[in-house]
Amino acid sequence: MTKIQWVDCHRMPSRSFFYKKKQFPVCARCTGIYIGYFFMIPMLWFYQIGFLISLALIIPTMLDGLTQAYLHRESTNILRCSTGILAGIGMSGFSERITYHTYKFIEILLS
Repeated sequence: MTKIQWVDCHRMPSRSFFYKKKQFPVCARCTGIYIGYFFMIPMLWFYQIGFLISLALIIPTMLDGLTQAYLHRESTNILRCSTGILAGIGMSGFSERITYHTYKFIEILLS
């Protein structure tokens, strides 16, 4: 499970989940982000979220990470994973909106 080398994650044991005494290949926050992607990307076929909602879903992760880094606050893995799920959903929606508007822009240029 630790063979994932191309993922940009710190993989700190204190900030990771363990299953059967083996550390997950990514930290709790990245695990949450991937869970958010996993559930939201298929949902984008049926439901699109706007830029502001996407941004609002990403902000809790930013606040959790920044307050940990600069205010010397220690977060929990459950909070990291929960805010990561929100960020994964928000980033999926944000990426979908960027892709949609880029496609429309190119469509206008080519017509």
